[in-house]
Order: sequence, then C-alpha cells, then structure tokens
Amino acid sequence: MSAYNVVRFKVKPGMQKAFEDAHRMEPQFEGFYGGALVKTGEESYCFVGCWENFDRIAAARPKMIGMLDSFRPMLQDLGNGLGLTDPVSGDAVVEFRASGA
Repeated sequence: MSAYNVVRFKVKPGMQKAFEDAHRMEPQFEGFYGGALVKTGEESYCFVGCWENFDRIAAARPKMIGMLDSFRPMLQDLGNGLGLTDPVSGDAVVEFRASGA
C-alpha cells in the first residue's frame, strides 16, 4: 500500500496567492505519486501527498524542509505549541479507489 503525508498551514493575511504560487511546481521526489494543496479556510491550507511507501517520505524530508524554508516567512503560528506547520505521515491501512473511473 501507499503512504501519505499531510501538512496543515496557516498563511499570513494577504499572502494566500504567493503561498499558492509557491506550490505551483512539479516536485522531483523519488516515489512521489502526486498530491494536492487544499484551501480549507480563508488563511488555512492542507497539503496531502501520496507516496510509494513510507521510506520514500522519510528520504525526501530534507528536500521537503528546504521547500518549506522557501515559503516559511508566509506562515503564521498555528498556536497550541504547534509552530508553523502540523505535519503527519504514515502508511495507508485502507485505500479507496474511485468506482467506474
């Protein structure tokens, strides 16, 4: 089964377009199947990435942190001791496929 990483962000007011534009790229990570940046509120976003396996996520972390560093100044603290991002990742235990696609 695949593995997924999910990161929650809160963007500073007025920085939404710049943040979205910073994600308009084609990431070159080995084992990365694709993902999406999802706008979940006026200033809140969530990134979801799909990977070949969890080891590919772990191997890509230094490069992902480098990408994060490029737009870190656009982010607000999430509060509750979380800092600027709320990342989680792991192996899928159940995956869903679209029927009839």
